[in-house]
Amino acid sequence: MPSMIVGQSKMKSTLALAAIAAAVQAQEVYITTTGYETRPQCTQPPATPSYRFQPFSFTLNETVRYAIPVPSPTSTPTFGPGYKEALKKLNTTLSTTTWGSWLPGQTVVEATDTSDKYGQAAWSSQWLHASLVNYTTVGLYTTTVEPTPLPSSQLVLPPKDYSTPTDCYDFPEDFAFGVAGSASQIEGAIALEGRGPTLMEKFIQDGQPKDYVTNENYYLYKQDIQRLAAIGVKYYSFTIPWSRILPFTVPGSPINKQGLKHYDDLINYVLEMGMLPVVTMIHFDTPMYFLNGVDISAVPDIGYNNGGYWHPEFKDAFVNYGKILFTHFADRVPFWVTFNEPLLYAFNFTGIDNVVHAHAELYHYYHDVLNATGKVGFKLNDNFGVPKNPHNRTDVDAANRFNAMQLGGFGNPICLGEQYPKSLLDTLPGAKPLSKHELEYIGKTSDFFGIDPYTATVISVPADGIEACAKQNLTANPLYPYCVTQETTNVYGWNIGYRSESYVYITPTYLRSYLFYLWNTYKTPIIIGEFGYPVQGEMDRELIDKLFDSPRSQYYLSYMSETLKSIWEDGVHVIGAFAWSFMDNWEFGSWTPFGMQVVNMTSQERYFKKSFFDLVDYVGARNGLGY
Repeated sequence: MPSMIVGQSKMKSTLALAAIAAAVQAQEVYITTTGYETRPQCTQPPATPSYRFQPFSFTLNETVRYAIPVPSPTSTPTFGPGYKEALKKLNTTLSTTTWGSWLPGQTVVEATDTSDKYGQAAWSSQWLHASLVNYTTVGLYTTTVEPTPLPSSQLVLPPKDYSTPTDCYDFPEDFAFGVAGSASQIEGAIALEGRGPTLMEKFIQDGQPKDYVTNENYYLYKQDIQRLAAIGVKYYSFTIPWSRILPFTVPGSPINKQGLKHYDDLINYVLEMGMLPVVTMIHFDTPMYFLNGVDISAVPDIGYNNGGYWHPEFKDAFVNYGKILFTHFADRVPFWVTFNEPLLYAFNFTGIDNVVHAHAELYHYYHDVLNATGKVGFKLNDNFGVPKNPHNRTDVDAANRFNAMQLGGFGNPICLGEQYPKSLLDTLPGAKPLSKHELEYIGKTSDFFGIDPYTATVISVPADGIEACAKQNLTANPLYPYCVTQETTNVYGWNIGYRSESYVYITPTYLRSYLFYLWNTYKTPIIIGEFGYPVQGEMDRELIDKLFDSPRSQYYLSYMSETLKSIWEDGVHVIGAFAWSFMDNWEFGSWTPFGMQVVNMTSQERYFKKSFFDLVDYVGARNGLGY
């Protein structure tokens, strides 16, 4: 899911953004000059053109090329112990069961096992209590659909844009390229096959689109995965909903047998298609257990929404859930993301603190107990804060504060073993520092620093200053808790880049600065967990025009080009990038088109967009991945 404009991270090491920018070819220092752009790459042309007549004939101006599918695997890689061995290390028993489905119009519990606190009656009661708004429709499918082969006509590459990035770099061998999606945004089937209710079902209360059906990926996952393999995608990043595995949420409650089988089949099918899976444990879809009786519209201290991370049972319950996923799937999954953009749903300092402790505990369990060989990390939001005037010390300090509060609450303790940023401790109610023992346990517990760098944000000091704002709250001051001015125009009044349908602007050079900042601040390999671009007005166009999405291609190719420069010229260790999203999906109450495939929401047909071909072709041509 795309992140929004919010912020956080203050380094103890004073890596001022101006100094960083200077090290990255002064990308954020405004240099005044005159004259036309120089072209050092061009050779000197003849003094005068040579005019002449020549025979003319119509020719095919473009070479017809087809997408290269991922080759079929010759072996299955392993990254951890199998289920039986992992279960022994869990030191507990796991019980599974099945429940039914909660269908539209169902108003009474038709079950006799009312004395069983985890029975069908109790499961149905959760959905009765959720009281869904306008839950009157299920999708086209109620069972897994077997895929049909894609005709070769759907895999012809589109015409190239006139201007594409030119570079001479390849992606390193350890670079993982793929695409991403999240369960609540594409799966649908919300109350079917034993899934329990989540925050997402209550998130949208008005007449906007809900998560009830979306793209029906829960039943169409094989078709979707086959399409990714056919176009040449190597890694598929998806989420496993907590409520689909543990409908009753808490440790000791039974596991949903149907949910386990579904994701077991999904992971196996990814591998069968020659791809590799990347699993995220939670992507905003908190089980309703943590929010029952709570006003989910309450104003947060930090972030945008109440994700229940502050709940006193959340940490231990999440760790239990993560261990169950590791037990069943660690042998086949090379990358694990514990939390997606946790700041946005943290709600308060306790939520941040719970996330930090839960992540560290799962990291230790994965590496120290299971001795697994894959990678465990987190994924944060932050639209990189850049000073409006990099020559102005106060703007630089404001940008440092903004990034510190966005990133440092997680990056400081987890990556560096260092204290929460002072800005967080001084600003958020109830904030308290980590003890020396906690820092020793939490420090260096991430194999990668995941970031969703959709765009950049221009930061300056507000008229009333930062200090006064930091002593208030969001109700009293709309700039709280970051207490800086966030804009999208530079000091000369220009937009920072070409604008999309939403908050995203095309800002590739700022991406390069951002990667430099992250690597040299947190000293942890970086994964670009999401990046994507909703083209302005795309939803209102005819299908054929939706498919030719050149602005999105420009966004992806420029970002990947700057990533290559970051790796080869700046020495930044970037180990992967996953484009958001592999198809248009539910964007929390809208159908904002972030996807690289058009989806007909009536027929559930998918159509590749030009940007999908362009992006995969760009990466494949820079053949460090072995395409």
